[in-house]
Amino acid sequence: MLANVLLATTILHTSAFLADDTEIRIVTLGDSITRGVRAGVKPEETFAALLQDSLQKKKINARAINVGIGGERTDQALARLAKGVIALKPHVVTIMYGTNDSYVDRGQKEPRLTVTQYEENLKKIVAELGRVGVKPILMTPPRWGNKAKNGIGENPNSRLEKYAEACRKVAKETKTPLVDHYAYWSEKAKAGVDIGSWTTDQCHPNPRGHREIVELMMPVVVKVLQRSK
Repeated sequence: MLANVLLATTILHTSAFLADDTEIRIVTLGDSITRGVRAGVKPEETFAALLQDSLQKKKINARAINVGIGGERTDQALARLAKGVIALKPHVVTIMYGTNDSYVDRGQKEPRLTVTQYEENLKKIVAELGRVGVKPILMTPPRWGNKAKNGIGENPNSRLEKYAEACRKVAKETKTPLVDHYAYWSEKAKAGVDIGSWTTDQCHPNPRGHREIVELMMPVVVKVLQRSK
């Protein structure tokens, strides 16, 4: 399984993260949106793979390690943080959750995790990474398409928006870099873009959606790497 999520890298001769020729390990932590691979999306089309490729094109010796797990929430991410993330000895970890935390299942009236639980879990993840010297980058999840419905027939964005705001709050309070996918996708929706056309199923990004994600990520990731030299 681990072999499927480790992305190959080519060593480039350039100044890097800690010293010349040091390989920068970037872990992308998240749910099925981060994992990316599904019908219509190949491993090389996921945002983790595209991030690695984009950094290497900038002569940055980077390897992206995709540890996204389908259906995962922030409490589950926190539980596997030590063995599943920190053990990989990353320099940078991107953190993107909220889609599953905020979801209301059929037969339920409340989301899987409350906004407060989500917020507290993000704070703990950021703090634990910082404690061991790893640079965290928080990311809000992309917006759902307009045709999406949760288990009680609502468009999930009505709930997800509050979690995106909580993510922004944590980023501000902890002074953690933020990539705000939710705001960007919402802007595009207001401008007339059919967000569903960026997904395979009104939720999971298709290759176009993954390209949009990595384009928004790149300036933030590069800035974090420059500050860390």
